[in-house]
Formats: sequence, structure tokens, C-alpha cells
Amino acid sequence: SYCWSRFMSAAANLDYVPAKHPLLLFLTVMLGTVMTALDSSIANIALPHMQGSLSATQDQISWVLTSYILATAIFIPPTAFLAARLGRQRLMTFCVGGFLLASMLCGTATSLEEMVIYRFLQGAFGASVMPRGQTLVMDHFPATKQGQLLALWGLGAMLGPIIGPTLGGYLTETLSWRWVFYINVPICLMALLGVWKGIPQGEIRRD
Repeated sequence: SYCWSRFMSAAANLDYVPAKHPLLLFLTVMLGTVMTALDSSIANIALPHMQGSLSATQDQISWVLTSYILATAIFIPPTAFLAARLGRQRLMTFCVGGFLLASMLCGTATSLEEMVIYRFLQGAFGASVMPRGQTLVMDHFPATKQGQLLALWGLGAMLGPIIGPTLGGYLTETLSWRWVFYINVPICLMALLGVWKGIPQGEIRRD
């Protein structure tokens, strides 16, 4: 039984490649997870304010939320394919950078059509951030730490939608509804720095 336990322990760590900056890597993963999860609900409270600014009906303005969710559902499945072609660092840089650009565009939208398109782009770029974050934890942390770290990662995924309406309401009342999107700019910039410094280049081979 001792030999078997040693074998299983070794097998669990065959693909484990220690990160040079493990704390930075995990903080980057958490930041990206909270950011994309937050945007699934942060705009909810701002919808009535957007409705007047964008000259939309109540049914039409709901597409601001629907387009984000729809894009996320469409672009999560190809995540592994894109990661294999681009590499984990390039993919995360592309996704976080695209999310940053889409968030800025959402903040400057002047019509419902623009807002729906920009929100779709926001969801498309953000779709790969959460699944890749989970994979990075599995690839760069030992099996003994993975359970604890994935539990914290899951907490970040749950925390975003919970605090989203409260934060969105505060930003809308104190500044304007456009700031529910502009708030992503500093978060994305910090996440990009973490991606460049904390995520190793290349892919782990599993032969």
C-alpha cells in the first residue's frame, strides 16, 4: 500500500511545473475570475439609467445582459483549442486586453445597438479567463495545494455576481452608469501586468 500511495502521489504531480511567482500567478487568476464574474451582474442596477440614455424600451434594454451571457456561453467551449494554438500567456493577454477594450467601448456607447455589440464582445473576450484560470492552478501548483486554491478560486467566481449589483448601484448613483464599465479599466491593467509577469510562456506537454 505504501508503494501504491507513492505511485499515486507521483502520478498526481507528473504535469506540475512550479511557477516562478506563484503568489502573483494566483492573484492574477483571482483578479481575472472576479472581473469577468462581476460583469455578469454589475450592469443590472444600471439598466433603468441606460434605458433613458440609449432610448430603449424595457424589453430592448434587457439585451445588455443577454448578449454578455450569450457570448460567454458560445466562447467557453473553444478555450482549450485556442490555448493549444496561442499558448496560455498569449491567450490570457488577448482575452484580458480585449475585455479592457470592450469595457471602454461599453462606457462610450451612444445607442442600444452599440451597447449590445460591445457587451457581446466583452462576454466573448471574458469567456476564456475563468476556465484558463482553473487550468493554471492545476498546472503550476502541487496536488497538495490544488484543493485549497481551487476552493479560493471558486469563492472568487461566486463573489463577483454577489457584489456586482451593490457596486453597480453605488457607481451609478455617485458617478454615472458608464462607470460600471470604466471600473474594469484599472482592474484589467493590473491583470495584464500579472499575466505578463506571472504566467509562464509555452504549454505543458501531456504525452
